[in-house]
Parts: sequence; C-alpha cells; structure tokens
Amino acid sequence: MSVLDAALLFAAGFLSGACNAVAGGGTFITFGAMSLVGVPPIVANATSSVTQFPGYITSTLAYWTDIEHFWRGALLLCLISAAGALAGALILLALSNPSFRVMVPWLLLAATALFAAGPWLKPAPKPGHEAAVGSLAGSLAQFLTAVYGGFFGAGMGVMMLATLGLTQAGDYHRLNALKNMLAVVIAAVAIIVFVSGGVVAWPQAIVMIPGGALGGYAGVWIAKRVPQNAVRGFVIAVGLFLAFYYFAKG
Repeated sequence: MSVLDAALLFAAGFLSGACNAVAGGGTFITFGAMSLVGVPPIVANATSSVTQFPGYITSTLAYWTDIEHFWRGALLLCLISAAGALAGALILLALSNPSFRVMVPWLLLAATALFAAGPWLKPAPKPGHEAAVGSLAGSLAQFLTAVYGGFFGAGMGVMMLATLGLTQAGDYHRLNALKNMLAVVIAAVAIIVFVSGGVVAWPQAIVMIPGGALGGYAGVWIAKRVPQNAVRGFVIAVGLFLAFYYFAKG
C-alpha cells in the first residue's frame, strides 16, 4: 500500500463517516476507494463492514435511552437478524471474486436507487409506545433484510428503516433506534464470518477507521452548514460512478 493509496483510503474513511452522520451511504465511499486501489470486490465488501462498524455502535449508543424501553421485546428480531446476516455472509464467501464482480454493478445500482428513494421511504409515525417485534411478516422482512446486509451492506439502513416502518409499532425515532440496534447485530455477525474466512484487508481497514471516526465527528459540523440534499447527491453520484466503473471493467 503506497502513501498515495493510504491517503486516499483515509480520505474515503473521513468522507464515509461524514456522510453517514449527515445522510448515510458511507459504504459506497469505502467500497469504492478500496476498489480503486485494487482490493478484490469480496475483500472490499468485507472490509467496508469492518470500517462501518464503529459508526453503528456510536449511533446505537446515541439512542440508548430509547432502546432501554424496548430491547427485551426486540431480542427475537436480533436473533432473526443474526441468522439472516450469517446466511448472507456465508453466501458471499461461497462466491468467487469473478462471480461476485458480475453482481456488483447491479447491486450498486439497486443500492443507489434505494438510497436515492430514502426520503420517501421514511416511515410515517404509527400509534404505539414501543417498537415491538410485531407480525410474522415483519420477522420475515427483517430476515431478508439481514441476509442482504450480511451479503452486501450498501443501503441496508434505508431498507431496514422502510421495512420496520411497515411492520413495527412506534414513532420514527424508536424505529430508527431499533434499526441501529439491529444493524449492530448484522454487522457483528458478518464481521465474525469475514474475519474467520480471512477476507478482511486489515491494513486498509486500519487506515480508514480513524478517518471514519474523525468524519463522523465532523459530520455534525457539516450537517449544520451543508444541505443534506447536497450530501445525498454526492453519495448517489459515487454509487452511479462505481456501478458504471464495474460495468466498464467487466
């Protein structure tokens, strides 16, 4: 890894943390930076999960006062999320890099479209004090979302918030807290599988993680000064660029 590569990865980590703090979509940036420096797509995907994990933790802690009221009722969803993430991560490891590379541009296009639709997918407030586990349909939706998250995490947060809004009780903030809690479970299980499978690029991860931490802190400053739509537009542009990059690269 050259000094230039390290600088690019650190900057990507910083931008990823800032985007996650303002509008989400940081995975597009870390995945893209690793692709540009020559990291194979499966390794880039797995390493992105590692670099995003600290942000999931801090986001969950920020909602801890809400989570205290419903965490016992959400344990079933946590178990379902763990099972789905395990399945998704194992499916990823079963693929070869060439096989996954063929899927990447389509996954990126789908994730970019999902991210672009995010503002319209936010759940409307629903009656009910707690974000309870809910119906069988809700459990199935969460399992499928977790499979996607374990396999390819870009856009997972938007997808999960949308499905939770359709299937769970609670206002937006409680649903967002539940989403963050489940994202920690999904990412943790996927990371364990990826580390066990030896597909994490640790030098690149070590460079990006502190950049992400600084970016997350700076994101608060950015959120007060830069329109959220501008940040969303940047992330969407990155997602489209990566999709066409992989289409062109074959």
